[in-house]
Amino acid sequence: MKNEKSLSMQEFALLGEGEIAYLRKIRTDELSKKFPNMPPMTPGISLWGLFGAGGEPIILSDVRAKALEGANDQELKTVTLQ
Repeated sequence: MKNEKSLSMQEFALLGEGEIAYLRKIRTDELSKKFPNMPPMTPGISLWGLFGAGGEPIILSDVRAKALEGANDQELKTVTLQ
């Protein structure tokens, strides 16, 4: 029998904290729902978001390459989520 341990979302996020970021396309409507403290944004705009392992936004850009550049500037390994 295999010994498997499930990680909580918080434990999983801590695995890559400060080292891993994920890149994904996100709409401003979704951002305002997930992060209510963000400044107001025009609804319906698609942006590329670079998020820390814990899900916090690091960089938002309308250009994918700019978001990836931010990851390189902060020496973060990136993964892309769809």
